[in-house]
Amino acid sequence: MDFAGYMPLLIVAAFLISLVCSTVGVSGAFLLLPVQVLVLGSTAPSISSTNQLFNILATPAGILRFLREGRMLWPLALLLCAGTLPGLFLGLYLRTGLLAGARAFTIFAAAVLFFTGFSMLRGRKKSASKFQRGVTELRLITCTCKRLVFAFQGTQYACSVPGLVCLSLGVGVVGGAYGIGGGSIMAPFLVSLFNLPVHALSAATLFSTFMTAIASIVASLALHALDPGLDILPNVPVALCLGVGGMAGMYCGARLQKFLSSDILRKLLFVLVLMAAFSLVLRIL
Repeated sequence: MDFAGYMPLLIVAAFLISLVCSTVGVSGAFLLLPVQVLVLGSTAPSISSTNQLFNILATPAGILRFLREGRMLWPLALLLCAGTLPGLFLGLYLRTGLLAGARAFTIFAAAVLFFTGFSMLRGRKKSASKFQRGVTELRLITCTCKRLVFAFQGTQYACSVPGLVCLSLGVGVVGGAYGIGGGSIMAPFLVSLFNLPVHALSAATLFSTFMTAIASIVASLALHALDPGLDILPNVPVALCLGVGGMAGMYCGARLQKFLSSDILRKLLFVLVLMAAFSLVLRIL
């Protein structure tokens, strides 16, 4: 089957994945990468860049919806960017070096998926607290170099600023190598380690994913300019197909999130992540 035959499949897959994933604050790129590997048969560094281009195209729809509902916690979003962006460049370097080979990258991708899946399972219990459906009140109380404090649905939450930056730095390394913004790894840890409500952090993690994706594409273009033989540029037609489905899915998911319990959604994501991971493992056996 030529690429035209795969286009509807890519659009539908991106819509469904983004619809579910955006409700818990992630873009779904971590599941779209295995789709590219399994459907298109590509493991070159370019699929990581394609994933990042998808993030640039798709995440603004979800971010815009969250902004309209007043659910963007800007200090949290900027703190996540402050750590993720430096880590991204180290991750991109690893992708074009140690992880350039098909087998090495497939093993790495499967490991990231397993890790992400069990991270979500870990964060599920704490994220399952009761929330008021349709209520989206989010208010910043204070943000210093030590602590970030905000209120959501009448409850006050606080977390360590240095801790947030350190966590996002590590996530940036993994995300840069894998080809994701890192929201799928970040969100479960923000819930399980910092006890933050998933409905309050989703906009911030999506914004961090968007900014990381822009930086990744710029870095990929720079690396290709230095070494034109490096297969690191994104596949634009594939990214456009994924982006079309992703934009619609993220907008709908961001709109639906305030009416849904994150517990059921995380269980579904956990199953999807493990299925994708096992598919990659079977591919290299």
